[in-house]
Amino acid sequence: MSASKPVPRFTVITLGVSDMRASIAFYEALGFARKMRATGEAVAFFDTGGTVIALFPWDQLARDATLPDQPRPKTFRGTTLAWNCSSVEEVDTVLDFAVSCGASLLKPAHKTDYGGYSGYFGDPDNHPWEVVVAPGIEVGEDRRVHLRD
Repeated sequence: MSASKPVPRFTVITLGVSDMRASIAFYEALGFARKMRATGEAVAFFDTGGTVIALFPWDQLARDATLPDQPRPKTFRGTTLAWNCSSVEEVDTVLDFAVSCGASLLKPAHKTDYGGYSGYFGDPDNHPWEVVVAPGIEVGEDRRVHLRD
């Protein structure tokens, strides 16, 4: 009897954060809907329309993954999050909005070499978010990204 191959799925990205209360307030201010509030500040879950963003204390997340939590990197960690948009104007609006919610502007919006338009902001722990409109990537009314074949 052979085992069937699992169906791949990407469901949650968990961000290690330094200050749960501040990070929860930031993601709520961005407009993400918090779910399962009964978890209090132990862990926070936000509906993003397709996947889930979870916030978890940095040191506890490191311990759970059996990785050291020190030294905490202040540099690029090899991962970015993305907020895909439908227009150049939406990119500018989202970046301005994120900064008004307490984000740091990491890179102003600009035309890209692939025909898109993007900029970056950092959340309270400086997790980088790219805000982008890109050829071949559309955002539907369902808030999900639709890719061409």
